[in-house]
Amino acid sequence: MKDDKGDLVPDSHSVLVRWRNYFFQLFNVHGVNEVRQTEIDTTEALVSEPSDSEVKFPTENLISHKSPGIDQIPAELIKRGGKTIRCEIHKLIISMWNKEELPKE
Repeated sequence: MKDDKGDLVPDSHSVLVRWRNYFFQLFNVHGVNEVRQTEIDTTEALVSEPSDSEVKFPTENLISHKSPGIDQIPAELIKRGGKTIRCEIHKLIISMWNKEELPKE
């Protein structure tokens, strides 16, 4: 590595000093007393809410005859619940989506 004069830097301490000086000059612009950070407000959702079809496909393709998960709801119950269960699951997902938090239960 070379210093400001173009000479090779002999040891790791000198390398660290060189990098510190480089970044000090890079980030400390002379004549600027205050740097303001621009805040960007996003009022629109970056990704749209999950659609009914995004709930329909996974629920219809659950694997039957497997042990239920932590919720103790068998896949067969969800699959045979049809549109009624799917709509309720979709409402739950939309609620979590809008609140941006998972339910405790």
